[in-house]
Amino acid sequence: MSDDRPGTAPAPSPDETPDPRAWIAPLISSVITVPLGLLALLYGALSPMECDSCNGAVADRFHESWTIGWTVLWIGLLIALAVLIASWAVPHQLRFAARRVGLALAAPATVGVTFVAFMALVDWP
Repeated sequence: MSDDRPGTAPAPSPDETPDPRAWIAPLISSVITVPLGLLALLYGALSPMECDSCNGAVADRFHESWTIGWTVLWIGLLIALAVLIASWAVPHQLRFAARRVGLALAAPATVGVTFVAFMALVDWP
């Protein structure tokens, strides 16, 4: 039976109840994703030193492939950052818990896939 007395608020539906643990998955994802992204960016930035002693066609081939790989690395890391921000932005309600956890898991996975793509695109000497 419903309570029709004045001054009483209806009970929230189970889908609209706040999730007290909503911050855990995005926080763990942030702690993993940000350092991984910074390490990937650092490795990508320092990787041209691999071909310091190269010259001629080898150096040209490396530089062209590194430029493409560097662009892919930046775009992938920006996507990972957007996914991480989206995991924090999902409403803190129980019905969105699976979406929040999925986004939190996708952020470090995006960094990993992006780094593998960078390594595959660069034509190492």
